[in-house]
Amino acid sequence: MDVVARTSGSELGAMIRVWRDRLPPSAAGLRSARGRRAAGLRREELADLAGVSVDYVVRLEQGRATIPSASVVASLARALQLSTAERDHLYRLAQLVAPTTGLISDHLPPGVQRVLARLGDTAAAVFAADWQLVWWNRGWAALLGDPALSPAGLRNFARDRFPLDGSAPHLARWPVSETDRDATDAAVVSDLRRATGRYPQDRRLAALVGELNAGNSRFAALWATGEVGAHREDRKTIHHPSVGPVTVDCDVLSEGDSELKIVIMTAAPGSEDETKLRLAAIAGHPATARSGAR
Repeated sequence: MDVVARTSGSELGAMIRVWRDRLPPSAAGLRSARGRRAAGLRREELADLAGVSVDYVVRLEQGRATIPSASVVASLARALQLSTAERDHLYRLAQLVAPTTGLISDHLPPGVQRVLARLGDTAAAVFAADWQLVWWNRGWAALLGDPALSPAGLRNFARDRFPLDGSAPHLARWPVSETDRDATDAAVVSDLRRATGRYPQDRRLAALVGELNAGNSRFAALWATGEVGAHREDRKTIHHPSVGPVTVDCDVLSEGDSELKIVIMTAAPGSEDETKLRLAAIAGHPATARSGAR
């Protein structure tokens, strides 16, 4: 290994340690135990949030792993709640080209992460502009099943809506019905068309649209209408294996220029569905929020 690579790996590890030490567990939605010595995240906590092994975090920090993949860097940036400038610096230290403004971003700004942490057990997830899942919390996993059971590349809402070759869904582990499926289908397709105008150079988006157009006749027919719009709200009934059918309102909020889609599922206050949501959360899944990059 040459001197440049050794220096880069040393700086990469040093910066990961600095950013890990400055992030308190509470900011990442984790409970801080009494008598805890570490003010920031422990290595195992960062590993869990980023979806990598503890050993890999150790090797990164010690400079023994110097060239992580782009997906791992993106996941670390989200877990460490880096600003855009810090994220770009992390990419450069990893000898990678940072995402440009002309491409879809999977990065969650620190402010968004703080808002998400305050939602507690409310079922919430974040999707990129092409409907690729990039983050979810334990409430989401408890209600719909843990997306971590599916490969990262297949965690896409549009792919689930318009499957290729009859493939099974990857974002819901049990049946989900809707009040107006046709309207939701049309909204997702028109939202993707809107994204193609916003990100004309994004290869991941282009590949997704091309595959769905070629492999799903329903998607192709809706795409041919040329409608442009955004998917904002929906009502769903999740047929949960432990608590039975749960009807929820599904609201989609957009975050700034990155066009991240924050999806939140709630039930009417005081309703039987709200009680079932609580029971589903108690039945539970992993206690930490999850990143979409694995």
